[in-house]
Amino acid sequence: MQVARRLRRLLRRFLVELRLEYLRARLQAAKPGAVVKLGGVALHITDGLNAYMQYKDEVVRRIYDFEPDRGDPVVIDGGANMGAFTIATRLRHARARIVAFEPDPAIAAILRENLARNGIESVRVVEAALGGVPGTATFASDGESGGALATAGSTTVRVEVLSAWLGEEVDFVKLNIEGAELDVLREAAAAGRLRNIKALVIEYHGWPRAPQRLHDVLAVLDANGFRYVVHDFDEQTNPVTKPPFRDPGDAPWFALVAAWRVARPATQP
Repeated sequence: MQVARRLRRLLRRFLVELRLEYLRARLQAAKPGAVVKLGGVALHITDGLNAYMQYKDEVVRRIYDFEPDRGDPVVIDGGANMGAFTIATRLRHARARIVAFEPDPAIAAILRENLARNGIESVRVVEAALGGVPGTATFASDGESGGALATAGSTTVRVEVLSAWLGEEVDFVKLNIEGAELDVLREAAAAGRLRNIKALVIEYHGWPRAPQRLHDVLAVLDANGFRYVVHDFDEQTNPVTKPPFRDPGDAPWFALVAAWRVARPATQP
């Protein structure tokens, strides 16, 4: 029986990888700005590579999947991009109350289009970045699907703080905000509202030669009553984190931090 179960698991894994290879080849051939059909969802994409990576991670790998304990969970999508996670969440949780943040005006327009194209209603789209201080900031786009708050940015965007959206208990928060994750967490913790989140997944960005901040992210979560696990994606997304290890040099690397709020035990072992 155990051998049969293992064989079935291996077969399922093989079929998933085969499906992804087909999808990657198909999307690489797609023109920037095309509308493609992916698993019953029609998406206006920025470019094929980023569409593939988002669909692979967010829909197939389900890196932002969560299990709410109520039928109408409150969800914050920080860095919504073209909307893959928001759409997948509404399809899995029909009554989810979703707030989606996207600072890039061009991509925010694509996000709204994709929501409408797939009949996803009642999502609150906030055209703003999440940051540590409210106001405005310059934003640098990579011309495709990425971008970040930067001193040399060419666009001015609005910045909101996460604590302003944590007045009630929030079931799940996704943060893929290109390096601003620590500032956002610190602000919410200082406002006393980080503990209003039940679960969250953060994509930590290890930019080359930039300060190392992962330990600070984990410390903020620990101090605010969260247990966490850390994952480093697959080889397609994160080849530099796989053994045999080498100094990544100028290559960026990424880590997923998944955290759940728990009651801290009275004594630690």
